[in-house]
Amino acid sequence: MKNKTYFLGWTNIKWVVMEIGKIYSNGESYFSKKRIESGIAFVTAQWGMIYFLLEKISVMTSSDMAIWAGIEFAVSGYIINQIQKEKKQDSTTE
Repeated sequence: MKNKTYFLGWTNIKWVVMEIGKIYSNGESYFSKKRIESGIAFVTAQWGMIYFLLEKISVMTSSDMAIWAGIEFAVSGYIINQIQKEKKQDSTTE
């Protein structure tokens, strides 16, 4: 007898893959193409910033660290601002 949790897990994985496939087709998708792409861009930027910090922390001054933190806050603020704009646009169209 097959384990039901295994079956449910496989079904969920298939559903996610199908929905991601629908993002780039003409069909309706559960996920937002803009949010997926902005999420990938944000994660990539964060990995780059953390890598830079880990490589340069031994030679960074306090002003360098403040600039690094400022850039981090700017990127995060931009992403939050974009998400809030999308929410406002979605609520006005409904």
